[in-house]
Amino acid sequence: MATLLSPVLRRLRGLRRLPGLPRLAAEMSLRARSDGAVAGPLYSHHIPTSPLQKALLAAGSAAMALYDPYRHDMVAVLGETTGHRTLKVLRDRMRRDPEGAQILQERPRISTSTLDLGKLQSLPEGSLGREYLRFLDVNRVSPDTRAPTRFVDDEELAYVIQRYREVHDMLHTLLGMPTNILGEIVVKWFEAVQTGLPMCILGALFGPIQLSAQSLQVLVSELIPWAVQNGRRAPCVLNLYYERRWEQSLKALREELGVTAPPVHIQGLA
Repeated sequence: MATLLSPVLRRLRGLRRLPGLPRLAAEMSLRARSDGAVAGPLYSHHIPTSPLQKALLAAGSAAMALYDPYRHDMVAVLGETTGHRTLKVLRDRMRRDPEGAQILQERPRISTSTLDLGKLQSLPEGSLGREYLRFLDVNRVSPDTRAPTRFVDDEELAYVIQRYREVHDMLHTLLGMPTNILGEIVVKWFEAVQTGLPMCILGALFGPIQLSAQSLQVLVSELIPWAVQNGRRAPCVLNLYYERRWEQSLKALREELGVTAPPVHIQGLA
């Protein structure tokens, strides 16, 4: 048992030490024959793990993510180790949609190396690209903070969850939500309805324990019903090729998806 736990615990403590990942992946691959993990890495950064190792990673990452919702590395691990069946459903939904199928075929990425920031800045006020860039600037966030997928034992599904992470800020822009705790919880409710990913459901249900009484009242009475309604009404947001919609007005995109304006302004709430 100690031999089985040790590589998992090392990953929980050191997920950000990227230079050591090839060696760690090799160690996991050597154990694959005896513990049921995939035989070897399937894509860049992949770390093969057995079902038991995934369960241990899921439990540890869930505890850390609940303790500190801003530990995006732990949230990422939780999503990868608990969402295999749901990712298959999302992948199949993308395959059946023309725009989603094109995304799966071309596999676009969202990062500062793929974004033309100058072009986004030159777009008209109110366009998706300009409003997305405004969201990044106002909230001081970067698309480069999304961790690479490591624990999904399927190369295509690994891309699906990577795509989900990279469009997360796009959903903030679409919903008009800031990155404070209340805004993140509202987005998680929308994502939970849209995707069914266990980590989204967990974040939606347990995230509110950190809110003030005032924010909790606003969340329960107004924002959760709004997020759930919009999540049910909108088509799958993973089927949107955002990079080809930069010039579309955000208002027109919201109308296309059936997304309404938030019922309250939450910038000052936490």
